[in-house]
Amino acid sequence: MSKVAGGGSVKRQSDSPGQRLGVKRYAGQKVSAGEIIIRQVGATKIAGEGTFVSKNFTIHAAKDGVVRFNKRKVRKFTGRTVNRVEVIVE
Repeated sequence: MSKVAGGGSVKRQSDSPGQRLGVKRYAGQKVSAGEIIIRQVGATKIAGEGTFVSKNFTIHAAKDGVVRFNKRKVRKFTGRTVNRVEVIVE
């Protein structure tokens, strides 16, 4: 019988770095065209006037201006309404 516990091997030990998601420009801050306002996974926040969404759901400024956030109810495909934050550049 062994006096020392076996070391064993570890599978899937590697860890991935963070994705740096979140709000990059807050309400009242000035932005220029093309600047990233929010990085997100999925459409948790929606693009409003003066903004556009890229293919990975990142919201960018379409024009120069000041960032503003607005709460809005959005109807989903199932008919259920959910609250979403709308990002606007004025």
